[in-house]
Amino acid sequence: MNKDTFEANVVAGHEPSLLPTGGDWTLVWNDEFDGDQLDRSKWAFRLCMMQRRHPAWVDDAVRLDGDSNAVFEVCLRDGLPVSSQLQTGFNFMDEPIESTKFGKDDLQWPIGKLHNPLFERAFGYWECRCRLQKKPGWWSAFWIQSPIIGASPDTARSGVEIDIMESFRPGGVAPHNVYCGGYGKDTLRLTCGGAQGLDPDAFHRFGVLWDETGYSFYIDGRLDGRVEGHASRTPEFVLVSTEVMGYRHEDHKPVAEAFDAVGDTFLVDYVRVFGAAGHGGH
Repeated sequence: MNKDTFEANVVAGHEPSLLPTGGDWTLVWNDEFDGDQLDRSKWAFRLCMMQRRHPAWVDDAVRLDGDSNAVFEVCLRDGLPVSSQLQTGFNFMDEPIESTKFGKDDLQWPIGKLHNPLFERAFGYWECRCRLQKKPGWWSAFWIQSPIIGASPDTARSGVEIDIMESFRPGGVAPHNVYCGGYGKDTLRLTCGGAQGLDPDAFHRFGVLWDETGYSFYIDGRLDGRVEGHASRTPEFVLVSTEVMGYRHEDHKPVAEAFDAVGDTFLVDYVRVFGAAGHGGH
C-alpha cells in the first residue's frame, strides 16, 4: 500500500495523517472526538501535579462540539480562570499522598494511590491535529510522559518527557523538549526546532517519531528538529493539556491576560499513535 493511499484511509471520514516516509505504519490508538461525549475509556482528567491538587485544572472545561473536535476553553470558576488537561495514563508523582502505615511502623511513604493506565506505548509516531488558542494568558500542549520518569538514572528504563507541541503565545510553538532524569537535580533538557507565525485560524499537525535512536519532530509533515539518543524504552502516555498562566508563579495567581482569555478555545481534531515495523513498541 502506498503512503498516499494509507494516509487517506487512516480513519474513514476524517482528515489524513501526515506520516514520515519509509514506515510500514499501523494505527494502534486514536481518538477522533466523534459524538458529543468525551470517551472516558480513553481519557482521564489530570487534576494534580507533584502530589497536590492544581488550582487551575478542572474536569469540565473541555467538551466535544459534535463536529469531531475536542474544545478546550478558559472558564471562570469562583471568579478565577481555569482550564482542563487530559491524559491516557498517570505519573506516580502526581497523586496526593494519603495517610498510610507500613505494617506496624509509624512510617509514611511519599507515594499516593497508583492507577492503571488507559493507554501507554513505547516508540512509534505520535500525532495531533489542532487549532491553537488565539489569545494570550494561557497555553496549550501535546506531549508524552513516562509514568516513572526520574525513578532511576537509566533513561531507557525510567523514560522521559517528550514535548511535541507547546504554544505559549498565539501563533507560535516553543522549541520541542525532551526531558531526561526526572525533575530534580538530575534533569537534562534537550531542545530543537520551534515555529512562529502559524496561521491562528488553521489546523496544524504536530508529531514525533520516537524510535531506538532518538526523537524526530514534525510540524505539518515537515521535519522541525531532532534529538539524538536518550531513547526511552518504557511505555509512556499521552497528554493534551491547557493551563492558565500565573498559577505557577510565587503568588499562585492568574495573570491579568488570563481573565481576558475567558471564552477562548483550543481545538483538537484528533490524536493518533502509529506503530511501524522495525521500530519496536508495545
